[in-house]
Amino acid sequence: MLILLRQGKIGKWFSGIGQEAISVGATLALEPDEYILPLHRNLGVFTTRKIPFKKLFAQWQGKKSGFTKGRDRSFHFGTNEYHIVGMISHLGAMLGVANGISTAHLLNNDKKISLVFSGDGGTSEGDFHEALNVAAVWSLPVIFLIENNGYGLSTPSNQQFKCKQFIDKGIGYGMEAYQVDGNNILDVFHKVDELSKSMRNAPRPILLECMTFRMRGHEEASGTKYVPQELFDEWSLKDPIANYEKFLFDLDLLNDLSKQSIYNELKSGMDDDLAEVFAEPEIVADTNEELSDIYAPYTQIITNPSSTNSSQKRLVDAISDGLKQSMEKFSNTVIMGQDVAEYGGVFKITDNFYKLFGKGRVRNTPITESSILGAGYGLSIKGYKAIVEMQFSDFVTCGFNQIVNNLAKSHYRWAQAADVVVRMPTGAGVGAGPFHSQSTEAWFFHVPGLKIVYPSNPFDAKGLLCASIEDPNPIMFFEHKALYRSIESQVPDDYYTLEIGKALSVQSGEDLTIITYGWGVQWAIDACKELGINAEIVDLRTLLPWDKETVKLAVEKTGKVLVLHEDTMLGGIGAEIAAWIGEHCFKSLDAPVTRVASLDTPVPLAKDLEDNFLPKKRLKIALEELSRY
Repeated sequence: MLILLRQGKIGKWFSGIGQEAISVGATLALEPDEYILPLHRNLGVFTTRKIPFKKLFAQWQGKKSGFTKGRDRSFHFGTNEYHIVGMISHLGAMLGVANGISTAHLLNNDKKISLVFSGDGGTSEGDFHEALNVAAVWSLPVIFLIENNGYGLSTPSNQQFKCKQFIDKGIGYGMEAYQVDGNNILDVFHKVDELSKSMRNAPRPILLECMTFRMRGHEEASGTKYVPQELFDEWSLKDPIANYEKFLFDLDLLNDLSKQSIYNELKSGMDDDLAEVFAEPEIVADTNEELSDIYAPYTQIITNPSSTNSSQKRLVDAISDGLKQSMEKFSNTVIMGQDVAEYGGVFKITDNFYKLFGKGRVRNTPITESSILGAGYGLSIKGYKAIVEMQFSDFVTCGFNQIVNNLAKSHYRWAQAADVVVRMPTGAGVGAGPFHSQSTEAWFFHVPGLKIVYPSNPFDAKGLLCASIEDPNPIMFFEHKALYRSIESQVPDDYYTLEIGKALSVQSGEDLTIITYGWGVQWAIDACKELGINAEIVDLRTLLPWDKETVKLAVEKTGKVLVLHEDTMLGGIGAEIAAWIGEHCFKSLDAPVTRVASLDTPVPLAKDLEDNFLPKKRLKIALEELSRY
């Protein structure tokens, strides 16, 4: 690879030279179906798992036959065939994913472990601390392997952390910690072998620090000028390959002839496979394929209630009912979140669920949003459906990376569905101030690969939640806190689903059209009734993907349209909808598209300030102006 880089035949390469013993030794010690989550310099993981050179070359060269169809580079890929989950560029993000895989091991009682790599620099990330804490609390069989090579890119260890050694951190998490010579393949192999055998029978996490040195730059283009020469001189004497060769020579297990034979065989195989890959045509973009691969293939089949039985349910009751019946229908469903077990969640939606389904499937979590979302992803890799509750949607910021870079991109990158529903109690109107009242749906509206569902009433809430849990794609499910106990309606008692991606005209009218969702639906109905306006009111219900056809028909029907949402105006979802209407329905318009939204400020606490922030009063003014146009 270094030769190809110098010849300009590849664009980038991360060398693991000097650290080979860690990847190879650790991988050899695990069972072939135990998942490994490697990093840039862990080439030995992929070769030890016997991935064909041709397949690796195709991945590195961005060919269609690579693991990511040319959509991601180097080791940023996963393969269930070889039980490897590749990294994303954000360090630490895969540690929580390993927790999810090992949670599945516990639930399955299959006596397996997972192993996830971290560099010494990556241990400064919050994800590192969250993942180790969760693994310790849940007694998960995960080996957290730290390759301590002395540098985070160009920054030496003494500028990265103050601890003497990483094994000292073990006591802080309540876990065992061990240190080995990372340049001795036998030391690495025997320690990982010993630990993994023990962990399969007595599940628990272990911190393993492998002492090594990076003999090349962070990546080849960065060079090594920042590293003192004496360090290279010292560590070159500890080269893992040279020392292992000497060991084999001393035991008469290797000689010059057999060594050359091994080398020739490998070189010939690599040359042949590389020639085949270079001969493959460059990728020709297919827009339809690119767009279709954003989501995992799924054709929704609508389930109707099996009886006519129904009862009055509040929004909070309908959501709880949908969750419970989904847990009954799908035994591979796991609920995770802060206080969701014995306490029943802060809104009591999962009250007594742990008695029905057990604490394995209804899991209280530490306050670790990122790690738990990552664990949800890991569970989905093992065939589970994960439901992760953000106690308040505002707190999702602490797990943003997992959602937009792991969950959303998973299927597009390596055809792995991220079967995770993120429940998001959201919205203002409850006097909760700037950090418990935000409308956060627009933060995710821009992210390909996500679906966003936002019901406005109990009937839709239950049917759409059940549908979201069935769907194998990552779904952000928004639940308005102010509506939890303030509205109720007849809701079927049986399990049923509604179509995701389908809007609904909740009121027919001729004067004008209102496009809205969530609490805005009730505002629109009330305002039109008060003002005597005969409006067509469309409840989007699903924000991503949103129902353009229903919107188009409603706009064509009245010629006047107002887009309403609780979120702040600037950059809100209404801007996209209004722009689309202007572009595709211009000939049907009899007036400019009107937008009404909350003020462009944080959500204030005091009631009069919050009422002024919300758009209810401005909605009436805008409706009167639009109706007179």
